[in-house]
Amino acid sequence: MTFPPPPRTPSGLRPCRRSLLASAAGAALLVGCSGPSEDSGSTGGSPSATERARARAARDSQGLVERYDAVLAAYPTLAERLAPLRAAAVRHVEAFGGTEKGTEKSKEPSAKASPSASPSAPAVPGSEKDALAELAAAERALADRRMKALLDVPGEPARLLASVAAAGAAHAYLLTEGAK
Repeated sequence: MTFPPPPRTPSGLRPCRRSLLASAAGAALLVGCSGPSEDSGSTGGSPSATERARARAARDSQGLVERYDAVLAAYPTLAERLAPLRAAAVRHVEAFGGTEKGTEKSKEPSAKASPSASPSAPAVPGSEKDALAELAAAERALADRRMKALLDVPGEPARLLASVAAAGAAHAYLLTEGAK
């Protein structure tokens, strides 16, 4: 028996983008079917896997906000383009129970603060294109880590993690496409 050839791929999406979107959507569906876990509370005074995952996700999102802030300080011309992505990262910090640090400083991305002025400020590449590529790589790496962490958390926290991972993958795509 012969099989028909595979269907033509839509011209708007490349295979890697389709597989990224499909895997993010599939992960969200899978975690939607998960039931309650016995590890949803604290036992013996130690934080549960869910609490540890939330805390790490909040810290990771905060680190991403700091990267956006460093790029915006170095390249104020990117403010209009990066502001929505940075705002989403701030919402992710809050969704995981964290609070954004340095909101007064970060509300003015056009400030001429040097990224090297603070020892904890992320280094910024020498060109706008490289800075966008670095942000895209950071978003992509974080989305990948979050997808892997889905296995360690139950129900609703896993759905949140999957949603934020999908958003990070979309941010990476937007940053990559804009860098061309």
